[in-house]
Amino acid sequence: MSSSSGPPYMPNMAQVGGLPTIIPDVPISATLIFVYLCLAVTHMTIFRVNLKRDHKFVFSGLLFGLSMARTAALAMRIAWATHQTNISIGIAANILTQAGVVLLFVANLFFAQRIVRAYHPTFGWHTGARIVFRFLVASVIACLIMVIVCTVHSFYTLDTVARQMDRKVQLTASVYLAFLAFVPAPAVIIASLFPSKTRVEKFGQGRFRTKIALLLFTSLLLTLGAGFRVGTNFAARPQNDPAWYHHKACYYCFNYAIEIIVSTLYAAVRFDRRFHIPDGAKGPGDYAQGVTGPRVNTEEEAFGPERSEDEATIGGATPTESAWEERFRKEQKSEAGTTV
Repeated sequence: MSSSSGPPYMPNMAQVGGLPTIIPDVPISATLIFVYLCLAVTHMTIFRVNLKRDHKFVFSGLLFGLSMARTAALAMRIAWATHQTNISIGIAANILTQAGVVLLFVANLFFAQRIVRAYHPTFGWHTGARIVFRFLVASVIACLIMVIVCTVHSFYTLDTVARQMDRKVQLTASVYLAFLAFVPAPAVIIASLFPSKTRVEKFGQGRFRTKIALLLFTSLLLTLGAGFRVGTNFAARPQNDPAWYHHKACYYCFNYAIEIIVSTLYAAVRFDRRFHIPDGAKGPGDYAQGVTGPRVNTEEEAFGPERSEDEATIGGATPTESAWEERFRKEQKSEAGTTV
């Protein structure tokens, strides 16, 4: 598409997915919107049900936000396909496409932190480790802001030097985001292969090996998508000479299909139960204090408070009798007296 006489201007480099058209972009985008809306309903339902049970798990809400962000991105792509000359819609679609996946990066960083803390409580809860983790999470947001600003700026300037600077920032941010997508994988592998001398503080439901396998799979899958975006950014091609990796199939598979797999998998395996930690956990030992399964009434709650030896003797029960045994004995005496 040719640039208009004034800003915004279309970039002169080929874009992954190319210029959207009614066929096939509209039906594909509409189908993906339906899938994302189903995922949004699923994660929000899980979030609200858990909240009613005092089971706070904000990552279900986070994945709901991802689904809605992707729905908006695909809706803008449909609008762009029907209004191809409107570059502003193209900018919005471009930004929304880049913005959603970082939510999964952040979620996996938190899950990796919990596994590391479970295996190495002293190290995981150390102030230095907390600072490094907070820096990683903050850097995700910083990279996203830089990418958005440079993407918008590149559409509003024809200055070659300025566009080259925008491109360098975008390349740096994309490489760093790919690194952050990969970080959870080596973190949990190292933590599990070199356990500390203390006992592992288990949290949530299910086996730890399942948690690790789940995090490894999703982390590597997200790294694949991020790595593809890095590769296409470095292997830029002119707009009139796109390569195979600029095809629409690559755009939908490496951007949306990967995220759908991760989001669906997390809902299917109930990650809200597997990665849940006790509220208010602030240091070593707090994970182990959490209840990981359905709560069972204690003997005292089921049969009443335990009575002292004196109270039991006064009431006619032996010290070893429980409350229900005493009631049963009294009922037997009452029935015997009535019969006589």
